[in-house]
Amino acid sequence: MNAKELAMLLTGREYTNEVDRTEEHQAKAAGLVVAFGASDDLLELRGAIHDETYPDGGIGARVDAKGVVPSFESVLDDGDKDALRDYFQRENGGAVIRAIWEGEPGYSWIISTDVPHETFEIVEDGEPYCRGIVFALADIPA
Repeated sequence: MNAKELAMLLTGREYTNEVDRTEEHQAKAAGLVVAFGASDDLLELRGAIHDETYPDGGIGARVDAKGVVPSFESVLDDGDKDALRDYFQRENGGAVIRAIWEGEPGYSWIISTDVPHETFEIVEDGEPYCRGIVFALADIPA
């Protein structure tokens, strides 16, 4: 399975039924990440990265080969010196996944990135809800 095939499979899915467990396992095995918005405050990542984050100012998440880079505040609050070292090594690497709430007419969520990706559309009651993305973890810069 590649990003284009997975995006085509997901297009037209209903909100809250975006990716099933089998597809998530297939995406993980293929090194693919599915990113989509949920509710009015969550960026969901499934597949090779399994996480969720709260977009802040349109920056949904910084991701790298290890997954979502935690926020500085959360690492600082933990007080773990190793976690702080890890954060500083990762803070400017990887790629940004943008998650914009009500940023474009017709969609509640628009997910985008500079990493090569394919798009898909999630609907709610037959109306466009989210334009999500599928990308390969291998395409994220180190």
